[in-house]
Amino acid sequence: MALQLYIGNKNYSSWSMRPWVLMKQAGIPFEEVMVRFDSFDADSRFKSKLRTVNPLGKVPVLVDDGLAIWDTLAIAEYLAETFPQKRLWPLDPKARARARSVCAEMHSGFGALRNHCPMNIEALLPDVGRLIWRDKPDVRADVARLCGMWSDLLASQPEGSLLFGDFTIADAYFAPVCMRINTYGLPVPADLAAYVARVTALPGVQAWIGDALKEHDFIDFDEPYRLGR
Repeated sequence: MALQLYIGNKNYSSWSMRPWVLMKQAGIPFEEVMVRFDSFDADSRFKSKLRTVNPLGKVPVLVDDGLAIWDTLAIAEYLAETFPQKRLWPLDPKARARARSVCAEMHSGFGALRNHCPMNIEALLPDVGRLIWRDKPDVRADVARLCGMWSDLLASQPEGSLLFGDFTIADAYFAPVCMRINTYGLPVPADLAAYVARVTALPGVQAWIGDALKEHDFIDFDEPYRLGR
């Protein structure tokens, strides 16, 4: 039985994007199960469908022969162990520990950036981004930390590389952040803007973006800055 990955709307669901892009870019075959957002109320269609595989009623969920794995880090670790030939983590033990550390930081941190700049691939909101940048010091602090992290990692790699040289879980983990930088026009140094462009150009990311642009859904609770498309 093929792996199944339950995801939400590609335009909005940053957590769904991480394992989907990881598997697509790494060439791991899977069946996509799209559960579109309607609401996050306990009795919503979305929650009801997801609770058949995840008691929390959240995406993403990876199902492998009846085993359900939720939480993006757990999914990433399971895939790395199941497909060691794909080298989803860096081979070097120290680099691997660093990659796990930055993914864990993304998993639990950057709350201001995530809250004030929700992922919205279809939208272009640079005017909103300028206001957020002006008025939200916690967003500026998150972006400063992000820039420091990325600069440190890229400094040890050849020019034009990803965070750990070749594509890894870390790049999949930060792909939704790159989408936010694109959508809101958040200011980052030129070398980091180039990294954002490299991630955006990855075939797995381009496939996700293409699907997101075809959805044509407008989910009002995921659209704090627009009244329509």
